[in-house]
Amino acid sequence: MNEQQEPAPGTIHSVQPYLRLRRAAEAIDFYRQAFGAEEIMRLTEPGGRIGHAEIRIGPAVLFLADEYPELGIRGPESLGGATIAMHLSVDAVDAVVERASQAGAAITRPPKDEFYGQRTAVVRDPFGHEWMLAQTIEEVSPEELQRRFEELTK
Repeated sequence: MNEQQEPAPGTIHSVQPYLRLRRAAEAIDFYRQAFGAEEIMRLTEPGGRIGHAEIRIGPAVLFLADEYPELGIRGPESLGGATIAMHLSVDAVDAVVERASQAGAAITRPPKDEFYGQRTAVVRDPFGHEWMLAQTIEEVSPEELQRRFEELTK
């Protein structure tokens, strides 16, 4: 597309995860403590329920809101678990796991070096969302990655 062309109707410009959860205000505080999130904005009802908020973790922007059961909007605590995990690339997995744990996250998989060249861990936040934390420790070519995967799955 050159500078004079307009984007086609329906062109996708970005994707933002939209977390639906109970206790959105507490979640924003948790994400600030655990992952260094910066709050961009929030829309709060007079009763305190958050209709929409935006936070930044590193370069990524996430949306979140309190549950609205009357609209069919429910979070992991109401549904018995999350159906997705957030993947967060970090410089020091062990430090982020420790910070998240101190902020109230449960460590569901402790840090471990993996065959695909990353040190990874998984934590579940107090609101039911899982966060896969990953630190690159080795650059692995697609061919080597496939070889290692095949070896692992024998």
